[in-house]
Amino acid sequence: MSEYYHVDGELVPAEEATVNVRDRGFMYGDAAFETLRAYGGGLFEWEAHADRLGRTCETLGFADALPAATELHGRVTDTLAANDLTDAYVRLAVTRGVQPGKLSPESQVDPTVVVTVAELPRGGREGTRVWDGPATVETVDTRKIPDSALPADAKTHNYLNGILARLELDEADESLLCSTSGYVTEGATSNVCFVRDGALCTPTTELPLLPGVTRGVVLELARDAGISVETGRYEPATVATADEVFVTNSTWEIRPVTVLDGQSVPVGPVTRRLQELFDERVEELY
Repeated sequence: MSEYYHVDGELVPAEEATVNVRDRGFMYGDAAFETLRAYGGGLFEWEAHADRLGRTCETLGFADALPAATELHGRVTDTLAANDLTDAYVRLAVTRGVQPGKLSPESQVDPTVVVTVAELPRGGREGTRVWDGPATVETVDTRKIPDSALPADAKTHNYLNGILARLELDEADESLLCSTSGYVTEGATSNVCFVRDGALCTPTTELPLLPGVTRGVVLELARDAGISVETGRYEPATVATADEVFVTNSTWEIRPVTVLDGQSVPVGPVTRRLQELFDERVEELY
């Protein structure tokens, strides 16, 4: 079966899907995107993803050119249907479009909107996880770019910070980045959570990090389950001595960490309970 992507309002075969070489998303990383999951044909936490996409476009100064959330939702579901997919990875990208080749953007924006999808196992209570095992994580020398230089809560095409962090790895699955002041922020493509004395801890959004949609769901599930939740500023040594550690993102969902900087970490009861609750949420909705 042929693969189809959605490019500027039209479904096209994947091998014919192209973007202009003068597109600002290609030239400068001047673009916003969201990665999300489809379960049973439904888009998990669509409203949260659409809201964040809008906020990123607002930061980039072209929110007025962003198609309505209902229109974007339709493009995503059309792409899933064209590929006969119900459980899938979805990437929705919106660039400032093609403009004259200079750094300063023009006020008139004709955005480029691209939807790509790929099959993923459903996961859940009886399915297969996307990841092939718990994660190994290494703290890297690359520092997270300060929020004053590049807003961390904007999910843009500029991923060099994470790429440089991943280049430091030998065999680990994920990098752990610290702020310039030495506090743990996040992974290259994930948020980090850890358990200490039964409490779920995660770095505060006052630090330069992107608060992931899955992170938000996990914190909500924890509070609803009576698990104490704490956000704060943590040094690497604090995370290294945690009782449990896991990372979250839309693709991995909740992925336990069993090795952090070469030291073994157990998969404990809080991580397992949150995985169960997350799976139950997906099953209830889809």
